[in-house]
Amino acid sequence: MSVIRITKEFRFEGAHALQDYDGKCRHIHGHSYILYVTVKGRPVQDKNSRKNGMLMDFTDLKKTVNEHIINIFDHALILRGDAPLAEELCRAYRNVVLVDFQPTCENLICYFARTIRRYLPENAELFGLRLYETATSYVEWFAEDNKTEDSHE
Repeated sequence: MSVIRITKEFRFEGAHALQDYDGKCRHIHGHSYILYVTVKGRPVQDKNSRKNGMLMDFTDLKKTVNEHIINIFDHALILRGDAPLAEELCRAYRNVVLVDFQPTCENLICYFARTIRRYLPENAELFGLRLYETATSYVEWFAEDNKTEDSHE
């Protein structure tokens, strides 16, 4: 069976601020993010399997990404953990996500890649992610480009 790729689109709203940044993004502001998740591998070839002919059920991919990414980051304020007033904001608002990195689009996509990879079935591997921060700006992550990083995880 051929190696194929499947892709699922996800959308979420989020706000962030870039601590110590020298541009407008140092202020709290929001984005309508669009995340494309692409998985590659060989479809299951077991006539007794309910997943016969599938690389991965889109419903399973949706459940994984929603549970570990979307449900956490949707309508959240994403801040570096040492941001000023971070603890006060967490106490005052329910959906503040503190991360141990500057919450740029670039760093978010790397975090998403590490997270999603942990939950994929054995026959599937994460091929790539594309994360739109605005309608005209996006970042991409490809497994092929990150092979040396993988040995350090």
